[in-house]
Order: sequence, then structure tokens, then C-alpha cells
Amino acid sequence: MRSFIPVLALSGLLAADAGYEAGIAQWRAAREAELKADDGWLTVTGLFWLQEGGNPFGSAGSNRIVLPAHSAPARAGVFHLSGGKVRVRLERGVSATVGGRQVAEAELRSDAAGKPDHLVLGDLTLFVIERGGRYAIRLRDRRSALRRDFRGLEWYPVQPAYRVEARFHPHAAPKPVQVATAVGGVERYLSPGYASFTLHGRELRLDPVLESPGSRELFFIFRDRTAGKGTYPAGRFLYTPLPANGRVVLDFNKAESPPCAYTPYATCPLPPRENRLPVAIEAGEKYRH
Repeated sequence: MRSFIPVLALSGLLAADAGYEAGIAQWRAAREAELKADDGWLTVTGLFWLQEGGNPFGSAGSNRIVLPAHSAPARAGVFHLSGGKVRVRLERGVSATVGGRQVAEAELRSDAAGKPDHLVLGDLTLFVIERGGRYAIRLRDRRSALRRDFRGLEWYPVQPAYRVEARFHPHAAPKPVQVATAVGGVERYLSPGYASFTLHGRELRLDPVLESPGSRELFFIFRDRTAGKGTYPAGRFLYTPLPANGRVVLDFNKAESPPCAYTPYATCPLPPRENRLPVAIEAGEKYRH
């Protein structure tokens, strides 16, 4: 029986790898479906920074916010910004809803405190975002050319070696950090600690943040030496469960491109200096453009 032990062990390892690869394939399919969904990043086709006072919107070029003509009349209404609050007033005869309810005028909550209010106008969805004290209208279009022309994601082959168990070093209290964004602003987050690990024979470190104070996962914004040579030039994202027993698993097979890789109307955070790794991580999502 002794001679069969290595064979059985090898069979177990192969089965474990196959199960792991199947799990990664399932996760990647779900990510692609999420991108292509009605509320996915491929439908984001506009970002309009608001000025104090009135901001007319509609399909006519004279509006401050110009919308696609397939779902918007020449003049649809006005977004009014005052003191950090945004109200929408629709033109007479324009049909739109907020929260599924027909409205002629309504205050729109931004994403600053959670899920924003959505104004739905035909195939268009408009909502308020706040970034660094500035307010903008983000536009989603279910007929988006970005969505229609999307040809799918491209990935590196799954490699179990890129699933790394790291040691987590918590801060005494969550540390406020400022992260630069792709639109020139700054996002403020809390960092609960940092992860240290070994990869390619190098001792490395990554600092995560929490996307919101009550977040149940860590958010790593990082850049490695594949950036611009196979992966998105600005860097990539990685989400992990919260640490357990002083450990956190960094599965780079799930590293993903940021929303800016799919639409020019995203406001992606950029990798901080401490998260620019001196190694090439040939795992996770590639960038084809």
C-alpha cells in the first residue's frame, strides 16, 4: 500500500487544483456579466460636473448636460445644485421616475451617504455622485455603444501560486488616507492596516482601504510591472475578505481592471506610492486595448 500513497496524494492535489480553477472561472464569468448588466460600467456613457444653480439637461446641444436623443427630448428639465443638495425639475410633459415613482420635481440623494437616487428617463438613468466636495451627474444608457461592442474580458491562465497568504498588520486605529483619482481629485478612505507577503522571492507589502466605513472586505489598489504591458496602465483592483487570525488571502487570479478601463466617465482611485510593486504579477485580468 505504501507505493500508492504518492499517487493518491497527487490525485488529491490535481482535484484540488481543478476545483480551484473551476471556482475562479465561475467568479470571472460573474464579473463579466456584472460589467454587461443594465447597471454595469459598460452602460456608463456620461459624467457632467454640476455648477451652482441651474444645469439644464436634454438632447439639444444648448443644454449644459446633453443626453442621447433616443430617450431624451430637446429640453428634459433642470438639475439645480445649492449647498450640496441637488433637485431635479422636469419640463411639462416629460415622463420620468425616481424610485419607480413618477415625478415632476424631486430632491436627489447623492452617493455620498450610500446608494443614490436614480432618475430614469427612457433607456437612461441619471444620478448624483460626490467626489472631493464636487457634484456630478453620472449617466447610464442601456443602449450604450460600449456595451454593444464589448467583446469580453481577457485573463491570464489561472495559477494557484498567485493565491498568496499574507500576514495582516492592523493599525491601532483605522488610519485616514487620501488617494488621488483619475479625474484629478482626492478620495478619502480609512486604512485598517497593511498586508506583508513573499512573491517571486521578494518581501512585499500592500496597503488596503475600506471603500466605506462598514465595508466587509478589503480594497487593494495596486500597480505592478505588467502595467501597460499586458494589464491596465494605471493599475488594478483586488478585493479580499477581511483578515482572520492575523492573515489575509491575496488571490491575484481575481485581480481586475478598474472601471476606467471600460468607460472614460469613471473616477477611479489610483494606486498610492506604497502599492506600486517592483514585480510582475502575471495573473488576473489583462487589458486588450
